[in-house]
Amino acid sequence: MSKPSKSGTLDAAYHHWLDWLQHEKKVSSHTSEAYDRDVTEFLSFLSGHFGKEITLDDLGVLKAADFRAFLAVRKRDGLSATSLARTLSSIKSFFKKLEKDKILHVPALSTLRAHKQPQRLPRPLTEGDSKKLLAAVKNDPDAEDWIKARDLAVFTLLYGAGLRINEALSLNFKDQPTGDTLTLIGKGNKERLVPILPVIKTALNDYLQKCPFPFEEKDPLFRGKKGQRLGARQIQSRLMDLRRQLGLPETATPHALRHSFATHLLGAGGDLRTIQELLGHASLSTTQRYTDLDTAQLLETYRKAHPKSGHQS
Repeated sequence: MSKPSKSGTLDAAYHHWLDWLQHEKKVSSHTSEAYDRDVTEFLSFLSGHFGKEITLDDLGVLKAADFRAFLAVRKRDGLSATSLARTLSSIKSFFKKLEKDKILHVPALSTLRAHKQPQRLPRPLTEGDSKKLLAAVKNDPDAEDWIKARDLAVFTLLYGAGLRINEALSLNFKDQPTGDTLTLIGKGNKERLVPILPVIKTALNDYLQKCPFPFEEKDPLFRGKKGQRLGARQIQSRLMDLRRQLGLPETATPHALRHSFATHLLGAGGDLRTIQELLGHASLSTTQRYTDLDTAQLLETYRKAHPKSGHQS
């Protein structure tokens, strides 16, 4: 499907929604791109459906059948149930913003429900693999010294403080921790205080000393090769290369380092409510997934080691 020609007030509303996602909701660049793509596909579908360029007035009279028809097409295109659920979430986000801005209200959308997806447990790295990864970054013979120091500082923040990748990369020079804590404005524009370990401060200071670019207060803390703000894709690509070198599973992603932070804290006796605060989860039920994972790991260890489990070593 080609990208539709959005003009006039629809164009303004659409781009205002994208700006709102990025700057107020602070969604990751990956999520923003997915939402943009999903809603663009939907508007393109509507253009063909109605046989003309779509306007806000057209959106205001949509029926549940129009939304279902689009989802049926996407399902025939081969989208998985998970992707279909995300597509519906993207569309609902756009229309909720239109309603919030008092532009239009579409009652039919509230009747649509995505099929409930089975909850995926986080897949953290083991403590050994986490240390192996950080050591590989530090000792990479092919990277420039300041790039190695930068990447080590980023990965150490993700694993040592449980930051989301976009939280780390959105930091400015003035935001760097000077004491033992870091104040973050995270997902949903919520503020939280994160303890900063000495190893994190050491990694950050080493990077700042080696970085070839001058810093002013509003400059991005983490810089790309040309001095611009470092992007999430660069870090994701870097980790992809490292996991191939080290033989780590494909689930070893920047977000897995955040999961590892929480899981290893829990395994060391951290309580769930404190971990919830450190991660910035709005609901304890979200953090609860880590206890489920920990239990699963314990059961697997028991199955392999207990003499009565029936497992033969």
